[in-house]
Amino acid sequence: MSRPIVAVVGRPNVGKSTLFNKLVGRRLSIVDDTPGVTRDRIYGDCEWLGHHMLMVDTGGIEPYSDDVILSQMRRQAQLAIDSADVIILVTDVRDGVVATDLEVAQMLQKSGKPIILCVNKCDSIGAPSADFYEFYNLGLGDPIAISAQHGHGTGDLLDKVLEYLDEDAGREDEEHEYISVAVIGKPNVGKSSLVNAIAGEERVIVSDIAGTTRDSTDTEIENSHGKFLFIDTAGLRRKSRVEDDIEKYSVIRAGMAVERADVCVIMIDALEGFTEQDSKVAGLAHEQGKGCIIAVNKWDAMEKDGKTMDSYRKKLMNDFSFMSYAPIIFISAKTGQRLDRLFELIKFVDTQNAMRISTGKLNDVLASATARVQPPTDKGRRLKIYYMTQASTRPPTFVCFVNRADLFHYSYQRYLDNQIREVFGLEGTPTRFVIREREQKKK
Repeated sequence: MSRPIVAVVGRPNVGKSTLFNKLVGRRLSIVDDTPGVTRDRIYGDCEWLGHHMLMVDTGGIEPYSDDVILSQMRRQAQLAIDSADVIILVTDVRDGVVATDLEVAQMLQKSGKPIILCVNKCDSIGAPSADFYEFYNLGLGDPIAISAQHGHGTGDLLDKVLEYLDEDAGREDEEHEYISVAVIGKPNVGKSSLVNAIAGEERVIVSDIAGTTRDSTDTEIENSHGKFLFIDTAGLRRKSRVEDDIEKYSVIRAGMAVERADVCVIMIDALEGFTEQDSKVAGLAHEQGKGCIIAVNKWDAMEKDGKTMDSYRKKLMNDFSFMSYAPIIFISAKTGQRLDRLFELIKFVDTQNAMRISTGKLNDVLASATARVQPPTDKGRRLKIYYMTQASTRPPTFVCFVNRADLFHYSYQRYLDNQIREVFGLEGTPTRFVIREREQKKK
């Protein structure tokens, strides 16, 4: 990757995510006073003085904790440290130097990477308080006083980062054309396992504890199929099950991930089968007009005979009748089964979602369709469709100019949609129809 990587690390609740959000200019990481809110590595672009960097937010490091999630957060932070070009260690001036700060500093020194010590929550402008100088005891050189909340000192911090980077690092202006893919589904269906299998490393914490993933994490993948940005999201639960604020933020963040995506991979647990919650998750992508793929995970664990896949597919097509356009693929994140095919589908569905059809071709299909099945009538008045044109893509949106909009029944709209799909494909993408009444000329 051409952009240098800068890891933001430290013990829990010192303001790493607040600083990360300030540096990348967006609220990518969830910020809350509860320690341990950030669990996975969160990636974001940061630009300073013409240099582009990839900032990495990490979960708080508790070096000697036996807690399952905390130990996995520590491993995620270690992976970020290993891949980083520069490390920013965040501390809290209000707490002073605590034992965990010393342990984290020693851990970082073993990495041999450049370390910048910043002391957060120095909110007053001017000379720092006497407590600030205590941080020289960490043996990491001159600390930088910052206020992540207000942005004080962040320019000095980024200047210091640039001192450790090559002069031309991150100066490439080359545009990366990625297909953005949101991996969505209810909790514990294997979303994080899929992203890890695709990335070939443990990019996201995987645990049997539902709700382990809270943020949406970005993973850039480049392979023989092209360039992709995978967004792993927190599992979408029923609103009644969203018990605390952090869960609430996670649901909002998952919705934002769908907004950012070009294609949504809707994951289903093969062993559990279709649930009402799967329908709601899929509805989120459908309503936003995203390209959609239904991926049935854990297929390796299913007891199968020659007819299992066909019968499972037929049932899912019935369950997802409102998005019959979505292709269904049976995968295993654990064994890697059909992951190559998944990439091919993502590329295909993205192309379909961005398809543009000329007005001439659309009206040829319209003429043929109306000749085959007459438009509906009401009290002697027949619907006339003068012509049709495509207004936009993602999703393909068609404008129909008619004599009376109230005569354009949904059933006839669906018939025209099927005719267009039969000719042009549009597999994997929803479509939109906008009905416009054309004013009749005055006699």
